[in-house]
Amino acid sequence: MDREERILKKYTKKLFLIDNVIGAGIGYKTVRGERTHTKALLVFVKKKLPKEVLKRSQIIPQKIEDVETDVVEVGEIRLLNLRTGKMRPAKPGVSIGHYKVTAGTFGALVRDAVTKEPLILSNNHVLANATNGRDKKASIKDPILQPGAYDGGKKDDVIGYLYRFIPIEKDLSQIECPVAKAGERIVDRAIKIVRPNYDVKFFKKKSFQNLVDAALAKPLNPSDVSEEILELGFVRGETTPQIGLPVIKSGRTSGITKSEIKALSVVIKVMLGDNEEATFYDQILTGPMAKPGDSGSLVLTEKNEAVGLLFAGSEEATLINPILTVMKLLRFTF
Repeated sequence: MDREERILKKYTKKLFLIDNVIGAGIGYKTVRGERTHTKALLVFVKKKLPKEVLKRSQIIPQKIEDVETDVVEVGEIRLLNLRTGKMRPAKPGVSIGHYKVTAGTFGALVRDAVTKEPLILSNNHVLANATNGRDKKASIKDPILQPGAYDGGKKDDVIGYLYRFIPIEKDLSQIECPVAKAGERIVDRAIKIVRPNYDVKFFKKKSFQNLVDAALAKPLNPSDVSEEILELGFVRGETTPQIGLPVIKSGRTSGITKSEIKALSVVIKVMLGDNEEATFYDQILTGPMAKPGDSGSLVLTEKNEAVGLLFAGSEEATLINPILTVMKLLRFTF
């Protein structure tokens, strides 16, 4: 054990007796904003105060034995569950989700284009369980939890109900026509003669073009939601995307992240689950700026103008629905 560690271990309890001190450690002393090469005992305080306002017993000595000290302001340290915990009023940027899904992000508080009532904006796969409207995965008036179920959301955490969504169509779907179903059964019985473990299913390609992954929920009480995006502030209108435009988002998992638009008019296949994918058209692609759970985040310019709705990505790229398309299809305004 070197001398700095020995001093730290010896004096930690005494340091904690000083008001405002919340921790200590070993690092390099900083002088006028520049880190030096001098090892020091770092004393962490909630707020750094001038010596003149401190009692003598509250002043950290410049040295403890033969080791220099350095007082470092770190604020009040809390568990980082702000985005995944229950919040009322809930702000965009926190955990939310349909009661059957894990959790995504509350993207924005918007207004119905006709009634002007407040509505919660996020993805279909966050608020409506990635439904196409026929598969019974979700129904209008289903409960929406804040936080989402993955983050501990339960019946007491219902913040609203599913109000409106745009269907997501998979690239291939099972045929529902009775005649085709009968043909499917005939072929299935025939193939089982030589391949008993095989099942035959007929699929058809979709002509429907997915343009957005988006849905709206109606809050139970308007007072339970806020327009202020966590750590970013208020939306200042909307804008059209441009290649090279810097963008930012506030999301449930990775918080505040930034990137820039790399491509427009993107057509791309997105994995919905095991062996299921959907093709989306006319999308925005940025550099990496999201992790699982960030789906539904509103993507903004540095001026807080809405650009799009984040819905998918990888470690190399993030996919975003153009906000003007989302607004048109879901019929809302900011």
